[in-house]
Amino acid sequence: MTSPDPTTDGAAAPPDPVVSALAAVTGSLAGGGEERPGQVTMAQAVAKAIADERHLVVQAGTGTGKSLAYLVPAVLSGRRTVVATATKALQDQLAEVDLPFLATALNRKVRFAVLKGRSNYACLQRVDEVTEQLAQGSLELDDGADDPQAELARLVEWAETSSVGDKAELERDPSVAAWSAVSVGPRECPGASNCARGEDCFAEAARSRAASADVVVVNTHLWGLNLAADGMVLPPHEVAILDEAHTTEEVISSVCGIEITAGRFAAVARNVAAIVSDPALVAQLDSVSRGLGDDLEDHRGERLDTLDDAVMLTLSLAQAHLASAMAAVRKVPGESSADVATRKARALTAASALAEDLTQMLDPSADLVRFVNDDPGPPRMRLAPLAVADTLDRLLWNPDPAERDEGTNGPAFEGAFGGGFGDGPGGEDDEWPPTPSTVILTSATIPATLPQVLGMPEGSTEVLDVGSPFDYAHQALLYCATSLPDVREDGYPEAMRMELDRLIRAAGGRTLALFTSHRAMIAAHDELAPGLPFPVLRQGQHSKAVLVRRFSEDEPTCLFATMGYWQGIDVPGPTLSLVTIDRLPFARPDDPLLDARRERAGSSAFKTIDVPRAATLLAQGTGRLIRSINDRGVVVVFDKRLATARSYRWDLITALPPMRRTKDRAEVINHLREIRDGAT
Repeated sequence: MTSPDPTTDGAAAPPDPVVSALAAVTGSLAGGGEERPGQVTMAQAVAKAIADERHLVVQAGTGTGKSLAYLVPAVLSGRRTVVATATKALQDQLAEVDLPFLATALNRKVRFAVLKGRSNYACLQRVDEVTEQLAQGSLELDDGADDPQAELARLVEWAETSSVGDKAELERDPSVAAWSAVSVGPRECPGASNCARGEDCFAEAARSRAASADVVVVNTHLWGLNLAADGMVLPPHEVAILDEAHTTEEVISSVCGIEITAGRFAAVARNVAAIVSDPALVAQLDSVSRGLGDDLEDHRGERLDTLDDAVMLTLSLAQAHLASAMAAVRKVPGESSADVATRKARALTAASALAEDLTQMLDPSADLVRFVNDDPGPPRMRLAPLAVADTLDRLLWNPDPAERDEGTNGPAFEGAFGGGFGDGPGGEDDEWPPTPSTVILTSATIPATLPQVLGMPEGSTEVLDVGSPFDYAHQALLYCATSLPDVREDGYPEAMRMELDRLIRAAGGRTLALFTSHRAMIAAHDELAPGLPFPVLRQGQHSKAVLVRRFSEDEPTCLFATMGYWQGIDVPGPTLSLVTIDRLPFARPDDPLLDARRERAGSSAFKTIDVPRAATLLAQGTGRLIRSINDRGVVVVFDKRLATARSYRWDLITALPPMRRTKDRAEVINHLREIRDGAT
């Protein structure tokens, strides 16, 4: 019912067009939808932020329907919008379900497109080169696959018949080496105007579709890369919506820094070999690749305030070999054919970008942290911003037009992105702001410190929490296993696994067991899986998609997993009634990037950096449990510090959904049995 407007002598106020449109869309859902006050509140706040050209941070709990809450006002505004998400699943949901459904429900034409990074699309020039090598029998691919040539032949056949060229079209993921042979990264591509197959380029076709769309769906990494590249990656847009916004700091830190890897030298060597007949020169680059990989392996997880002699020597040799390679490539006549010109441009693009990054890596500015990663995969030397807030202030909130005119970030991206998108719909670049006038951040879990961490302007930013429609007090129980030893004691791992075994049996399987380390996950799986009367899957046995599907489809099945499964997993229904977490997800004290940020924060570091991060991850993990109004279950935290750490326990608890809490194991066992028996 609409309340009267007192300023119009009792006359009914005109209906809110956003609320009416949202009602029309949700009313078209199967079953007629359901009333979600939080969704309405969020949609109104998004509409106001867009109209007033202000920024908005919205925490919208699971079940709010936040996708439609931001899509409806964005579409009605008529302003070009980029929606950035952290997971492919949400991108697919937006592009394949939500946007088509919205257009139909509103009886309105909505032009939308999905745009991915260049390396997600096959490069037809590379495909032509591989085709030639396959015909000549000169292709060498160090891949470990049984028949890499056969795999490449299949990729070539697919690329020549595909209309999109997106790797996601393939029924199975290709090997890294095979896909690298038929694709290019953003710092290899010389740009469509410098490529023999530029007119047919799949990546350029995707960009053209995005340039004419009202809503462009991307991943957060690509949106951040657009900032770093002075807007040369995405079409100009007035509204940016960052879903799963709790990942923003991490993504911006990654894309606005520099990464040097052995693989980049191997890629340059491959590009140089395609244009220069000098095996000794290519061998030098390959030797740098191998040497750098070995050197960095010795420094995994370390912050490199200074470089030791071995790394310094390798990087110095790398500079010299890159200079020789670029000189040799420049001497190659590029006029003989379009194919030769393309190979030459690609080799120079990749080598010059790497040389430029090396220069910065050897002499980093004071606002960057140099370190080596410690996550799975090859070692990577990285430069990352010490303070993301400072980076975003310069690139997003208060960009300096003079810096943009000078093209401070341009050289590394000009070839890769063809000089930007050009004119906006109005026909003049001047009509488009260099950055979006409205940025909306939303997630089911928003750290209280996020606006400050990202440097959002206080005077033009609103923060809102619209809650969740779920009745957590009745649907979920939070159990802290205070009877277990402290996580730092020797007896904890075995005691935790015994407790996990009891709980899984009480739940009848149907458990997502989350761990903070691969070692703990594997140890728990190897000890418990053989004795449990339920199927037990483990991360790493199959792809994430396959594991989640099997877990969802077979009700008694359990799934053991690490950090990659703490978010983005949506398994409603009785197949998931127990979520367990082995430890509070505090970052390692020796994490090199966080260590530098702690130093900057001083005595407040634990409260301002570590606790908010742990609270967000913990909330994300517990959020896997209740995914619909009919779900019931238990979240278990085996780490007793959740109940005993006086200095921060409430920071963690208040970040979680308002579940009932208990320390009584018997109560939890009985509750799980009731849920299990009710489900059967």
